[in-house]
Amino acid sequence: MECGQAVKVLILGGTSESRELAAALDTVQGIETITSLAGRVAEPVLPIGRTRVGGFGGSDALAVWLRDNAIDVVVDATHPFASTIGAHAEYATSATGVALLVLTRRPWTADEGDRWAAVASLPDAAASITPGSRVFLTTGRQGVHHFASVDHSWFLVRAIDPPTGPMPSNMELLLDRGPFDIDHESMVLADNRIDLLITKNSGGDMTRAKLDAARAASIPVLMVDRPARTGSAPTVCDIAAAVDWLSERLRAAL
Repeated sequence: MECGQAVKVLILGGTSESRELAAALDTVQGIETITSLAGRVAEPVLPIGRTRVGGFGGSDALAVWLRDNAIDVVVDATHPFASTIGAHAEYATSATGVALLVLTRRPWTADEGDRWAAVASLPDAAASITPGSRVFLTTGRQGVHHFASVDHSWFLVRAIDPPTGPMPSNMELLLDRGPFDIDHESMVLADNRIDLLITKNSGGDMTRAKLDAARAASIPVLMVDRPARTGSAPTVCDIAAAVDWLSERLRAAL
């Protein structure tokens, strides 16, 4: 990047935070953004500004794309459980000398009255289900296959798009997209006689209400822990901090 040129930022997106960041940076003169979406949702909510849709083809291909497009900074604002693209971003930015910033949501923490049990993975969650349970499964469509062999319980599976692959034999599919409020979530729990909620510790406000509704109804929660993240990239947990960090990069380029 030469002195006086715009800072070119690739946002690895697909989250509400990535859209908020793209909108915030759209008003910052001297920063040019491209938001990359994995293409796993049929009708994604598009951010402001330039976008690209589809995978890069691995970490080496991402490194080539960064060089070919003269990217100065990558912001990994993907889902906290999107560990593969996170590892690819770490490798590709290290290989090319491109700066990397991680923008991630703070994890949820239990409040008084919550009945959470932490599990390390989706298979562990499936193995922890008490026979006869009525389960509200909100872990996303890609993880549903881990519960396909659990035939002793009933599932209400909520996802944006229909799952593919094996699924539980006793299930109902609810296609819906957040944000959700506590009244909506309380109604879902009550109408379906839910007695167990399974979710990933994604953090954020868009789907927090299900946890509040579960607490109010004294429903236990199996909370899948986030995968451990490796690497030394700086990490921020809010949009303002990300904008400040990127603005510092811009000032250094002027």
